[in-house]
Amino acid sequence: MRPLRYSINVTLDGWCHHEAGIAPDEESMAYWTAEMARADALLLGRVTYQMMESAWRRPPTGVWPDWMEQWEVPFAEAIDGAKKYVVSSTLATVDWNADLVSGDVGEAVRRLKQEPGGGLWVGGVTLPLALADSGLIDEYEFIVQPVLAGHGPTLLSGLRERIRLELVHREEFRSGAMALRYRRVESPGGQ
Repeated sequence: MRPLRYSINVTLDGWCHHEAGIAPDEESMAYWTAEMARADALLLGRVTYQMMESAWRRPPTGVWPDWMEQWEVPFAEAIDGAKKYVVSSTLATVDWNADLVSGDVGEAVRRLKQEPGGGLWVGGVTLPLALADSGLIDEYEFIVQPVLAGHGPTLLSGLRERIRLELVHREEFRSGAMALRYRRVESPGGQ
């Protein structure tokens, strides 16, 4: 069974909105590029899919936009070429190397996890909460940014039950950010 990893940037005060003052730098983009390469496919909710597509889809000209730094290109190429599964009840179709997931999301994700491969990656806010509540996320990875944002959506806000985790990887960046990866620990009663 391939594992499902939830990865996201988060501020010290627990906010995880992409506009919370978390600017990417060369080191963090290299880290995220490596993470994209480790995943067989990305699992995205509609909002995250549309946000990522607007920023990281290769333009029809094939030339990356002028605003993109050279060190962002490997990440853009990794996410642009990745297989994507988009969970949405409002989109009728998707493209950008994506398949639409509708109906019972938990069952669809269980099927995806049963397929052979190295792993699945999920980002965003809403979809990961539903997957965490269903016990479908195997690893949680947070890039904790040295920022106090004071606003935005909070990390896994509304989680129904406590999830026990064990630290499996830690990496400090020159910026003061810290990558922390945790594996879910099965409780005696199940989740």
